[in-house]
Amino acid sequence: MAFSGKYEFESDDNYDAFVQKIGLPSDKAEMGKNCKIVTEVVQNGNDFTWTQHFPGGRTTTNTFTVGKEADMETMGGKKFKATVKMEDGKLVADFPNYRHTSEICGGKLVETSTSSGVVYKRTSKKIA
Repeated sequence: MAFSGKYEFESDDNYDAFVQKIGLPSDKAEMGKNCKIVTEVVQNGNDFTWTQHFPGGRTTTNTFTVGKEADMETMGGKKFKATVKMEDGKLVADFPNYRHTSEICGGKLVETSTSSGVVYKRTSKKIA
């Protein structure tokens, strides 16, 4: 599955319930609400650089190799270690308090995060 590209936020489902479930501070939760995040993915085989550009200039970058432990950062800025796996064409990572999957569906980047039965889905359209 080819993930490389630049994707702009298009829609999301269940944001409020999800950020409440994972305990994201209200200031960070408000900042991410309906946020026009641009996600840039550079893939070279199993090596990825995954960058999210937030309005106001904040950027988060996670660099990882599928199957190898890497230093990562959550949407709330928390640092942790994780091993990203490839399962049925989806990238899967276990964050500290949720499971995150990313896949390409119909040319769009679809990211799904699940925490204790609460599912958050973000869809982004390819812009480059």
